[in-house]
Amino acid sequence: MSRQEEHEEHGGAGDPAARALLYVRLTSHRSLGARGRAWLLGLFALASGAVSLAFFLMGAWPVVGFFGLDVALLWWALRVCARGAAAYEEVKVTPLELSLAQVDDAGVRRDWRFNPFWSRLDRREDSEFGLLHLFVAHRGQRVEIARVLGPGEKAEFADTLAAALAQARRGPSYGPA
Repeated sequence: MSRQEEHEEHGGAGDPAARALLYVRLTSHRSLGARGRAWLLGLFALASGAVSLAFFLMGAWPVVGFFGLDVALLWWALRVCARGAAAYEEVKVTPLELSLAQVDDAGVRRDWRFNPFWSRLDRREDSEFGLLHLFVAHRGQRVEIARVLGPGEKAEFADTLAAALAQARRGPSYGPA
């Protein structure tokens, strides 16, 4: 899985209360880009075509349809996988706010805003696999975050987020940086 972090100021034009203590955009890892998917599908179609031609010449013409179906199913699977790459999560912590955004593969966005002083992290861990689920809990509401990360990355992210929340609880710093 992939995690992209930015620790730069987002808004506030110098106002310490609006300065982002943590800004993270979480995306799932995709090993094949558009070009790789096209090459994979093309090579698979070429190999299927060559093998199905041999069966066709032997008189087993119905087999050709199954090879075509294999190519169509691979195309569909790669398309679904590529569409899932559009999903992401954003987590931003400022001294005054914890904001969460989750965008699914269809582009539907859900946003939450919490007071970092009253927000806490709720972890669901397995003794064998590690951190499986991470939630932000605030006033009886729980939102699962970092769903695209594996257990190790999720634990590292949880520690980073906990440190940012602790820094936010101390309030904005108006002194020299």
